[in-house]
Amino acid sequence: MASGAAKRYAQAVFELASEQGAIERWNDDLAILEALAADAELAEFLASPKTSEADKLALIDKALADAQPEARRLGQMLVRRRRLPIISDMVQAYRAAVLERSGVLVANVTTAVALDTAGEKQVRDQLSELFGKEVVLETNVDPALIGGVVVRVGDNLIDGSVANSLRRLHERLAAAN
Repeated sequence: MASGAAKRYAQAVFELASEQGAIERWNDDLAILEALAADAELAEFLASPKTSEADKLALIDKALADAQPEARRLGQMLVRRRRLPIISDMVQAYRAAVLERSGVLVANVTTAVALDTAGEKQVRDQLSELFGKEVVLETNVDPALIGGVVVRVGDNLIDGSVANSLRRLHERLAAAN
């Protein structure tokens, strides 16, 4: 789940991109930032306290040389405010806002084991019926759920996991004693 800061940055970028009519261009520029954050060596370089801010800014400027000036300034601001760790969440939140604008919801679905194609289709169809919109799934696996599914769509949380059922049962039994 994206942090509050990542959501705020993504919303600001989305509003700017909408005003400029440059949603796809921003998507491309943000993909460059996301690739920087995903590269282990570059991420370590950018996160290291031994790396000077000037060197970090130079790397961002070089990576975004062909990007919009606003995208370069965003990258620089993320360096100066030490917000580089939120890049991935920010980009996901931006893409979710783009999809939402076109009437598509993004559902973060976590299961104990990976869903096969039929399972994904079943979950997608049920969520589409529930929310009345087309749904795109982002799937995750968390064996701690034991079974079932946890779905997050925006601020809505649907927890149908076995772990949650066991926790609720435990609470009811504890309250009964």
